[in-house]
Amino acid sequence: MKNLEKYLSLINDSQGLLLTSRYSRHYGAEFDIAEGVAVVTRNGCRYFTDSRYIESAQNGLKGFEVLDIAGFGYCKRINDAIADFGVEELWFEENYLTVAELMGYEKNLNVKLVPNTARINGFRGVKEAWELELMRKAQAITDKAFAEVVTRIKAGMTELELQAELIYCLYKNGATGLAFEPIVVSGPNTSLPHGVACERVIQEGDFVTMDFGASYMGYCSDMTRTVAVGFATEEMKKVYNTVLEAQLAGLAVSKAGVPGQDVDAAARKVITDAGYGEYFGHGYGHSLGLEIHEAPNPNARNPEPMPVGAVASAEPGIYLPGKFGVRIEDTCVYLENGIEILTGSPKNLIIV
Repeated sequence: MKNLEKYLSLINDSQGLLLTSRYSRHYGAEFDIAEGVAVVTRNGCRYFTDSRYIESAQNGLKGFEVLDIAGFGYCKRINDAIADFGVEELWFEENYLTVAELMGYEKNLNVKLVPNTARINGFRGVKEAWELELMRKAQAITDKAFAEVVTRIKAGMTELELQAELIYCLYKNGATGLAFEPIVVSGPNTSLPHGVACERVIQEGDFVTMDFGASYMGYCSDMTRTVAVGFATEEMKKVYNTVLEAQLAGLAVSKAGVPGQDVDAAARKVITDAGYGEYFGHGYGHSLGLEIHEAPNPNARNPEPMPVGAVASAEPGIYLPGKFGVRIEDTCVYLENGIEILTGSPKNLIIV
């Protein structure tokens, strides 16, 4: 089923979808335009954008009438669609609108507006075969980037210099974008799960954590590796091996039909039993696709079973404040009888 058909299955003849986020527009049109607004109804679908993107939209979009907003503006174009297609109720993505944007729509559109991000995004939790192929490609690029950048890590370079090398390797190996701003931290900064690269100089005996991913044709990859520079102490090795054991425990119970919280619990038990439970504060994983954080999630807050075709990260960690931290992350596809691990990079402790 085409993604546009999935969207149409949500609504009746008097309802429509107002797609304002780049992600939903991309999903529905199966083509990425940087800016625009789409209206989806059973009586017709229109895509509005400006002169910077109109030619690309006209050439690339299937199933939509593409119109320029020049001389009209978005609200006039949307109101025309509302009138032409008999729309009485328009669902919108409240998670992606500013207050100012919503107030503008409420003031200017001749329709009842209904917030419904959850249902609009609901289909994205299960990936189609062609989406999985794009994500496999994105992860293959990410693995190649890691294989290259790990040979460039050395004492004396700064975190920012290493981050620049990592970004270069991602694009060099085929990324069409970054899935997110890479996290590159070293030494005591590795205890910050979402630390920001700075001018800190990497030193002998440091852990270096890199959390990064390529975007390929709009679809994301995500992986984290922690490596040691020069040497690793016995404590560093113990923490690393505990995190790896926890990740393997989570992977072992992961399959479609298992509640997200059960996957999280399997990994968390290993870390807790090792005495580090208070130092693992985030969830075991999250889904990804067009966005780096989607649903459903294998974490403690999700009692629902993971569906066939979900793609999610597996990323337990231990973070010792002021000392160091370790995170190991792979991306997996949930299947009926297990998982397909998309990440191909080694997980043994690498000392560079």
